Amino acid sequence: MLKDRLYIYDTTLRDGQQTQGVQFSTPEKIRIAQALDSLGVDYIEGGWPGANPTDSAFFETAPATKARLTAFGMTKRAGRSAENDDVLAAVMNAGTGAVCLVGKTHDYHVETALGITLEENLENIGASIAHIVAQGREALFDAEHFFDGYKANPGYALQCLQAAQAGGARWIVLCDTNGGTLPEEIARIVRAVIAEGIPGDRLGIHTHNDTENAVAGTLAAVDAGVRQLQGTLNGLGERCGNANLTSLIPTLLLKEPYASTYETGISLEALKGLTRTSRMLDDILNRVPMKQAPYVGASAFAHKAGLHASAILKDPATYEHITPDLVGNARIIPMSNQAGQSNLRRRLAEAGLEVAPRDPALGRILDRIKAREDEGYAYDTAQASFELLARDELGQLPAFFEVKRYKVTVERRKNKYDRMVSLSEAVVVVKVDGEKKLSVSESVDEHGSDRGPVNALSKALAKDLGRYSAIIEDMRLVDFKVRITQGGTEAVTRVIIDSADGQGRRWSTVGVSPNIVDASFEALLDAIRWKLVRDAAPTDA
Repeated sequence: MLKDRLYIYDTTLRDGQQTQGVQFSTPEKIRIAQALDSLGVDYIEGGWPGANPTDSAFFETAPATKARLTAFGMTKRAGRSAENDDVLAAVMNAGTGAVCLVGKTHDYHVETALGITLEENLENIGASIAHIVAQGREALFDAEHFFDGYKANPGYALQCLQAAQAGGARWIVLCDTNGGTLPEEIARIVRAVIAEGIPGDRLGIHTHNDTENAVAGTLAAVDAGVRQLQGTLNGLGERCGNANLTSLIPTLLLKEPYASTYETGISLEALKGLTRTSRMLDDILNRVPMKQAPYVGASAFAHKAGLHASAILKDPATYEHITPDLVGNARIIPMSNQAGQSNLRRRLAEAGLEVAPRDPALGRILDRIKAREDEGYAYDTAQASFELLARDELGQLPAFFEVKRYKVTVERRKNKYDRMVSLSEAVVVVKVDGEKKLSVSESVDEHGSDRGPVNALSKALAKDLGRYSAIIEDMRLVDFKVRITQGGTEAVTRVIIDSADGQGRRWSTVGVSPNIVDASFEALLDAIRWKLVRDAAPTDA
């Protein structure tokens, strides 16, 4: 059966950049564009040239892509021609093969926000789109506030679309700008638009997530006939975000009826890079990936309960809607005091540790986990620390180095500008291959700011581990979480550290102590030891 073609339009670099706290540099935009192109999206909206220096610089240095690079702007202003509108000219001067212009389609916004007549707005839309087409570019019209406008004045909202259609727009994108239109409404209105003579293969959908329905609304629009879908990686976007392409894309490729009805430019092989691309974006933004994110989250295929894990051992389909490797993710069997031996053996096998079903070590490992969780440890999220514990109980944990002592100080003093500042300094003494090594480090970043005692300890610990130093050079700490597990004078601090390396691996380690520095150092030690277990040659250990 011949499949209908769906076109994926990514607006991470433009609409995603409107997320509070997000500001991409030009090199970051280039890196994201290259990742999107490798994924196989059809359109990459690079930004609004002329609106800010970063977007303008991106189009000047934009990478060559198979995807159609698109510049974004607005329709011409009333009272001047499209040829003489300097804002529109800046968009055209970006030289992209496709240009997307936003225009008002809600009569209230036309008269109140723009302060022009409804007729002038129609002329602005038609003339602007015609100007793009006359220059040999592919024209897209973003019908801003369309669904709200249609509900308020369907006749005028349709006239706006028809003006863009008459101007030669290849795509007319229906925007749920405020994010308040529910999926059933979207489907009903899309069908009405198609019935008025604008074919579905020229319609796109752009939804926001203010009711947690952006992906559902997009799928409803597909069901109703649209063929271009707009969204962002990880659901970035203003307010509550846009339709999340990391959820939408795998749903289209892997779920029925979409998988057998439609095709996209994204192959099943490229889909395996989805998790990596999602986490790359979080790395660029210096954000911790959302563990519960569908498809790509670290917990998306985690099975903690013993009953679930037992069933997973027999057939993963019992508690998984897809195989995690289809999107480049991995199954996790977390360890906790709820674990049974089948759960434990599966988790050990994933770590490369094969243990016979009746091996007495299994009981010892479970007993040790339960005892340590009583002390405040949590192994359901600290998988790397669990593996080290199990290896130790099995006699398979190499003694790479020994920490003989460490010290950390925090000093508060005035700087040369007569302002009080903090400075943290750490001293760590380790024994490697029979030789003691003393390392000292301050926690000052490139801007001269103190990053705290844990940062100083981390730098000092990693500074000189002899022959192991080169192995941990690509390690970095990506998240640091502190929890108080008991109250009052018996309070215990639990520290979870998430680490990553140049190979794209992430792992979590845990430390527990009444002293936050001791708990942090324990988690740091585990993070380095796990990395060495993975990457040090057997002869090194």
